[in-house]
Amino acid sequence: MQTHTPPIPPDAPVGLVLADKWLSKVEDAFALLAALCIFGLMLLGITQVLGRQLFDMPVPGYIDFVELSMVTFAFLAVAYCQRLGGHVRMDLFVRLVHGRTRWLLEFVTTVAPTLLVMVLIYYGWTHFMRAYEFGDSTIDMEIPTWPSKIVVPISFVVLFLRLTIQAIGYGRLLIHPDAAPVAVPMILTEKDIAEKEIEDSLGGDRS
Repeated sequence: MQTHTPPIPPDAPVGLVLADKWLSKVEDAFALLAALCIFGLMLLGITQVLGRQLFDMPVPGYIDFVELSMVTFAFLAVAYCQRLGGHVRMDLFVRLVHGRTRWLLEFVTTVAPTLLVMVLIYYGWTHFMRAYEFGDSTIDMEIPTWPSKIVVPISFVVLFLRLTIQAIGYGRLLIHPDAAPVAVPMILTEKDIAEKEIEDSLGGDRS
């Protein structure tokens, strides 16, 4: 699915716009942190290979570091992806409907995962608390696992806020179908995709 973020109209709800902008900054920071973790893990992997092959000195606890770092790029950027509409979904039927029917579908398919994420936040937090209270650690270097496990509920809280904002945005469109979309990703039509590809191939010059 290819999407785009529509420009903010002058008559957009101030509260929704401010909430979207504030949360976008948090999501951007989390996505940047996830990218830095991936880059750091890449450097650690290079060090591991060179150290083992050239000096017979592998990085101590390499497997533990990889195991603990997986959660960062698996969860930190999930809300960022949701904001951009970068997740995988079947949108064939959504493309065929318009007006209130379309916004109703978008609203329902946003509220449903919001409820699911609420459950995941609870169980993610309890899983973190067990690791913290019982002193759970990795097998090799005995590194505490709770800093890694707390990333899950925190990331899901940000995702919950993003889904809530989008649900409000779709609910607004459900009530006022002719209003300009705010804080929701819009699906690109085949015509929009073709025009975007032409624009990109011409370096932004469509004249």
